[in-house]
Amino acid sequence: MKILYSPASPYSAKVRMAAHIAGVQAEGVLTDTNTAPAVLVDSNPLGKIPTLLTEQGQPVYDSRAIMHFLDRSGSQRLYPRNAVKRTEVEVLEALCDGICDCLLAIIYERRFRPEEKLHQEWIDKQWTKVARGLDYLEANLPRMTKSPNGGQLALAALLGYLGLRFTGQWERGRPKLKRWNAKFAANFPEINAMRPSA
Repeated sequence: MKILYSPASPYSAKVRMAAHIAGVQAEGVLTDTNTAPAVLVDSNPLGKIPTLLTEQGQPVYDSRAIMHFLDRSGSQRLYPRNAVKRTEVEVLEALCDGICDCLLAIIYERRFRPEEKLHQEWIDKQWTKVARGLDYLEANLPRMTKSPNGGQLALAALLGYLGLRFTGQWERGRPKLKRWNAKFAANFPEINAMRPSA
């Protein structure tokens, strides 16, 4: 299998870490979405990463669909079998992914608009959602488990992306999140290197 990915993408980080935890052998293939390579757009009409290509050549996208595929395919489950606990994990993952959506909206607004045309009100609105989400996580952190589940992997990817693009802008008043981030890095060094990087 192959995972088409970008090293800075939190969604790519999440599924690459998940493949490792699930025991699924998947080669990471660096992919530049700006050049719309054939391997990507022929597999995913949206031209987005991550995209997983199965051994049979079947493409799987977006990140949550990939997570569920890995959960079904691997030797280690990424989601609890109990329906209530599974829903809790899926909601945690949705929250972390949603915060990443807001962060990326801020990045794209700053990256692709001339400074004089930046829509600060839009940026502020997105950051308000980010702050609300992070405050919720600070008050409702998941317990660190022996093997991380899909929600915890999404949280690790989110915190990695915050460290990459928003260092010094999110940490104040969130000591539990900072400690969780450091503990994840210490407990899972084999996948910590897969977190978002430049």
